[in-house]
Amino acid sequence: MRIGAHVSPAGGLYKSIERGTELGADSIQIFNQSPRMWRPTAYGEEDFARFREAREQSQIGDVLIHAVYLLNCASEDPEIRQKSLTSLTHSLRVGDSIGATGVVLHPGSAKTGHVGEAITRAGAVIAEALAESERCALHLEDTAGAGGTLGRSFEELAALIEAAGAHERLGMCLDSCHLLASGYDVRTIDGLDGTLAECDRIVGLGRLHSIHLNDSMTPLGSNRDRHAPPGQGEFGEDGLAVFLSEPRFADLPVVLETGTVGGAVAAEDITLVRALSERGQAMRAAGSTG
Repeated sequence: MRIGAHVSPAGGLYKSIERGTELGADSIQIFNQSPRMWRPTAYGEEDFARFREAREQSQIGDVLIHAVYLLNCASEDPEIRQKSLTSLTHSLRVGDSIGATGVVLHPGSAKTGHVGEAITRAGAVIAEALAESERCALHLEDTAGAGGTLGRSFEELAALIEAAGAHERLGMCLDSCHLLASGYDVRTIDGLDGTLAECDRIVGLGRLHSIHLNDSMTPLGSNRDRHAPPGQGEFGEDGLAVFLSEPRFADLPVVLETGTVGGAVAAEDITLVRALSERGQAMRAAGSTG
């Protein structure tokens, strides 16, 4: 399990490697452009080369790029869809250039419209972005289900993948907080096993490529996306230990997005999560995770 954190690339892409290393992370996630602006950051080959050199000299294994939250590939507004396509394609091309494990995408929102039609629109944008890039995988993230967001269920994730042509570069990023908020209780072994069995039946666990590890401020089935620092929400340390003990997550990047330093992840958060992973595995081996 390659435990890591969302970090900033401010000052240059290579700086994200430095920040991940300072945290003791095995993986990192970054935004490749300002999360508050549509305009893509104009990186050049020198930026990519410096990033690759820094990464080679570090312990960072996986690098995820999170597409910015402005994107709505399902929008009924053609201009928003075009802007989303441009930004998503840029993220994938940056991923191509730095050897990213994948780009993580919130697929979009149906707002008040028809969900099936929104999935079709999102699928078309996603398919075009993949066609306009070369290698980088795209991980569709499950959502908490608020405000018509797509991906609140495995059925919706499967429909999105199908609408995008079931491309081989399409995968999933499962977020612990979003799973709980959308009604999947993954705080016990039985609950987690049942959830992953459902995911495998509907989508296929072969498409599971990354994990976001977030505690939740809001309860099971709340449909509210409110992250809490690890161990300080509805999961608590025991629930996160169970989640982290899952052997099918062992070879995946597991990225913390929220921590204890003003919301940012601290080295102590990484240390805690590693300890919880070890605790959960010991509990699982002893058959005491229920």
